[in-house]
Amino acid sequence: MIIPANSPIQTPSYTPAPNSKKTNSMMITMLVFVLAMFILFDQGIRNGLGRIVGYVLDPTLGALGQNDPVPALFLTGMLMVGLSTIIRHFATDYVKQAETQKITNAFNKELRAAYQENNKYKIKKMTEMQQEMMQKSMDMSTGQMKIMPVTMIIIVPFFAWIGFFCSGLTDGSELISVPWADVVNLNGRVGPFFNWMLLYSAISIPFGQLLSRLLRFLMFRKRLKEIEHAESEAAQ
Repeated sequence: MIIPANSPIQTPSYTPAPNSKKTNSMMITMLVFVLAMFILFDQGIRNGLGRIVGYVLDPTLGALGQNDPVPALFLTGMLMVGLSTIIRHFATDYVKQAETQKITNAFNKELRAAYQENNKYKIKKMTEMQQEMMQKSMDMSTGQMKIMPVTMIIIVPFFAWIGFFCSGLTDGSELISVPWADVVNLNGRVGPFFNWMLLYSAISIPFGQLLSRLLRFLMFRKRLKEIEHAESEAAQ
């Protein structure tokens, strides 16, 4: 959202015209998100889904973590985050996203300068452009939200299986050492969160960030080489 800093003049507010397709897409996204949260935090539903997913994962990842659950949690977290990150990467136009962000930042800077200089003509012209800029920002945000239902389809089953797998650890293997305590029970809680949720987050979030940055680096490097190749051919 574009908001000029310390502006002495009130700009007319802009509410983008409703778009039925975008509205429906956002409603579906929010519905999927609420449903996913309900599944993840309702232990009965989560264990039921985890039991079904276990028919596939128990012989592999489950068997790996019978004596020590940490490798199973580690590999499951990497697999889940890896798949969701790859899908999000190929579904996102990072070049367009960067261009929109750069244009928006430059627009904000010029608009703030116009208010500081009390340049009413420039303020009027830029205010007229504000609608288009806000629409671009909204389109970018909506595009990111559209990916959420797809990634949730991957995250929820894996997450449910982790919870179901940890609930079956009752022979002492559920007691592990973690960064925030010497020994914890994976099925114990810290506030509303199970310890296995916190451990999963500690494993998966850094891995997801690193993988996302690596994929973007490779994509931008490839795009740069394509531009350089096109320029060299044009110069010949």
